[in-house]
Amino acid sequence: MLCFFLLACYFSSATCSELLSRHRRSWIIGSFSIEEELSGPFPYVLGKINIERRYRVYFDLFGEGVDEEPKGVLSIHKETGTVSVHRAVDYEEKTMLKLKFEARKTDLSIDTTLGVEISILDINDNPPRFQRNLFEISVNEETRQGSYLLTVGAYDRDQSGTPNSTFHYEIKSVDPSPPDTKFAIDEFGSLSFKGCLDHEVAEMFTVVVEAKDHGDVVSLSSSTTVVIHVEDGNNHTPIISGQTGSGKVKEDEIGTSPLRLHASDKDSPNSQAWKAKYTIQGDTGEHFKITTDPDTNDGILTVIKPFDFEAGAQVEMTISVENDAPYFSCKVREKTHFGLWKVDSNKGDDEPQPHSVKVIIEVEDTNDPPLFSVTVKEATLEENAPIGTWVEKVTAVDVDSSHASDFVYKVRNDPAGWVTVNPHTGDITTSQTPDRESPHVVNGVYTIVLHAVDDGKPPLTGTATLNIHVTDKNDNTPQPTVDHIDVCLSDGPTTTNITAFDLDENPFGGPFTFELLGDVNRKWKLNPSYGYIAGLVKEPSVPAGPHTIDLKISDMQGEFGVYSLSVTACDCSVTSNCRNRTPTKGVSGAIGIVFASLFLLLFLLVMAVVFTCKEEFTTLETSDPSGETLLVSNIETPGTDCQVPDGVLALSIDKTHYSTASTDMETTLDRYVSYQFNMDWKQIDDMRRMDFCYKRNSSNAALLGLLLEVGISELSRLETEEDLLEYPPHLYADEGDSDTVSELDNIYISDEDTFEKAMEDLGPNFKQLASICKPLDTNNE
Repeated sequence: MLCFFLLACYFSSATCSELLSRHRRSWIIGSFSIEEELSGPFPYVLGKINIERRYRVYFDLFGEGVDEEPKGVLSIHKETGTVSVHRAVDYEEKTMLKLKFEARKTDLSIDTTLGVEISILDINDNPPRFQRNLFEISVNEETRQGSYLLTVGAYDRDQSGTPNSTFHYEIKSVDPSPPDTKFAIDEFGSLSFKGCLDHEVAEMFTVVVEAKDHGDVVSLSSSTTVVIHVEDGNNHTPIISGQTGSGKVKEDEIGTSPLRLHASDKDSPNSQAWKAKYTIQGDTGEHFKITTDPDTNDGILTVIKPFDFEAGAQVEMTISVENDAPYFSCKVREKTHFGLWKVDSNKGDDEPQPHSVKVIIEVEDTNDPPLFSVTVKEATLEENAPIGTWVEKVTAVDVDSSHASDFVYKVRNDPAGWVTVNPHTGDITTSQTPDRESPHVVNGVYTIVLHAVDDGKPPLTGTATLNIHVTDKNDNTPQPTVDHIDVCLSDGPTTTNITAFDLDENPFGGPFTFELLGDVNRKWKLNPSYGYIAGLVKEPSVPAGPHTIDLKISDMQGEFGVYSLSVTACDCSVTSNCRNRTPTKGVSGAIGIVFASLFLLLFLLVMAVVFTCKEEFTTLETSDPSGETLLVSNIETPGTDCQVPDGVLALSIDKTHYSTASTDMETTLDRYVSYQFNMDWKQIDDMRRMDFCYKRNSSNAALLGLLLEVGISELSRLETEEDLLEYPPHLYADEGDSDTVSELDNIYISDEDTFEKAMEDLGPNFKQLASICKPLDTNNE
C-alpha cells in the first residue's frame, strides 16, 4: 500500500534535493487510507517511506492521529520510515487525518517537509435513527382516507451518498389490524391510511415503523412506534329514551321545571359527538325553554312565561334531540390493490332526521287577583261638596269566580282622607269636605288608589286608580302679597306697586279691583286701581315716617277683603328700604342721652377743678400810660395761684392707682358706647387708640374727649336736616362767660436741656394745666 514512488523519483536527483533543501518546500500528497473500525491486531504496518540520500536522515510525523486528536493512532520509525497504526478509527468522528512529515539530517537540520493526508474508509456501522422512539397523535374518526397523519423522520451517520447511508421506511406491524383500515408510509416517512376509521372498532392503533439502510456487506435498521388515538365522531344519532317529572305547571308561575327528558347516544360520553341539543316545536306562546344538562345529557324543560289557566288547561308540543357535532358515516365498498379504496362517506349531508317525542304539559288553576274593568278612572267633584256626596263607582271581577261578592273593595291610598268606598258595591262617597286649594290637589286633580281583595289563600289584590277633578268655587278672597311697603319722598307724586293674588282660579280670581278706604284725600290715591297690580300714589303733602292705609281688594265675582297696609315714607336717594334705617325717634333719644351724659361729666370735671383750686380774689393793679383806666373785676377761673395737690406734677405717678382707675373708666366707657350706639369692640378699640388726653396721664380729659367724639360721630350719621329739626337743641347749663378767657403760662425748655430732664421738674408753669387734667382721686369714689 505504499505509494511513494513519486517521492523516490524526486529524491534520486541531487540537484532537486539541493533545491528542496535550499528552499525548504513542503509537499501535500494523498498517500495512505485506513479502514474504520478495524479490529486489529495492533499495531500493524500501514507503509514505509524510502528516501535515497548519500547521507543518513531521520523521520518525524506530526498532526492528527499523532500528537493531535485523535491521538495515538499513528507512529513512524525514525530510521526506517515505517508508519504503523496502533488503534481503530471512526469515520463518523474523523473522515481524514491531516499530518506533516519531516526528514532531518544528522545535524538536525530539515532536509524535507511534506504534507500528508490519510483517508478514513467508511464502513456500514450506523443504522438509520429516528428522531424519537415514540410518536403519539390523535385523529378524528371523521378524517377521510388518504389524509396526512404525521411524518416519522430518520437519519444515518454513515458517509452521505453511499449505500451505507441510504435507507427506506416500511410498516412492520399494526395493532389492532381491522379489515377496513390500512396504514401506509411513503419514502419521506409520511404516514397515512386508507379505508375508514371507526372509534367503536378501534380507539387506538399502535404502528411500528422501520427504517433500513442499503449497506453492501451488511444492512442495518431501527424502528419507532406510532400511537394513533381515534377520537369519536358523530356517527351515531341520540335517541330520547325516557322522561321524568310531573308534567304539570301552575298558572302565573315561572322558573319551574315540569319535565326532564333522557337521551342515549352510542358515541363516547362527554365528547362533542355525544353532547345533545334539544329543540321545542309547537310552543306557540313561547312559555318554555329547554337546556342540556352537561353531565347527564338530559333535556331540562323550564317555564319562562306564565300560563293562564283560563286560556287553556293543557299544552301539547314536540321535542326533538340531535348532536352539536354534524353527523358522519364511513363504509368501505371495495378494496383495490393500488391507490385508495372505494368508500361511501357522509359528513353533514343526508343527515338522518333527529329523534323526537310528543310532550303534554297540564296547566293547574291558581287563585287569580280580581281585575278592575277600568284600572284608571276619571271623576269630577265640586269643591266644598257636603260629606256623603257620591263621587264614582268602581267595578272589579274575579276570573276564578262569577260572583262579585267573593272580594271586597278598599281604599289603599287617600292622601287627605276625603273619601270612603262601599266594600261590596264599590260606590265612592266623600267623608270630608274637599278643598281644591289643598296641597294634595295637583293641577286640580286629587288621586286615590283602590284595591279589590279576594278571599283566596293567600288573598290576592287588584288595583285601580281614581283621578278626581275638583271644580273650583269662589271661597277665597283676594289678598296682597305683602303687608308693608316703602314709598319715596319727593316734591311730586310717587308711585309704588301693590300686587294681589287669589287662591281661586278663573273666573273666581283676578283681575282685581283696588279701593282705598278712609280719609286719603290729597294724601293717597290708586293709579291704576284695576288689574293684578295697583299703583299706590303718594302726594307731596304726605310727611316722612310710618303710615297706615286701608285697602279693599275685590275679585271678579265681587268677593273682597280689606287689609291694613303699613307704609313708610323715606328719602329713597339715601336708602331704598326705609325699614333698614334707624328710627328717627330712637336716634334722637340716643343723642339726647349722649349729650346729657356729656354735660354731666363736664359738670363733675369743672366742680373737681373748682374745689381743688384756692378761691382768692385779688385786685389787679394796672398802670395805664395812656391815662385810660381798666375796670377791676373778679375772675371766676383760677390763675397761676391755683393750688395743685401734692404729687400732681410728680412724674412717678402711682401706677397701680392710675391703672385701676384708667381700666375701670375704659371698661365703663366701652360698655356705655357699645350699648348706646351698637358699636362693635373693634370700633371701640380704634377709638381708644385715638390721640386723646388719656395718653398724657389725664383720664378725665380723655373720657370727655372720647364721649364728645362719639357724640359728634353719632350726629354725623343723621341723614337729613329734618331729623335734627324734629328735636331742637336744649340748654342744659351755662358754662360761663365766654369773654373771660384763662390763658396758660408758657412752658419753656432750653436747648441745653433734654426732654427727659425737663420732665423731671416741670415747675410752676405747669400748674394751670395740671389742675385741669389731674387724675381722678379714686379714694374719694
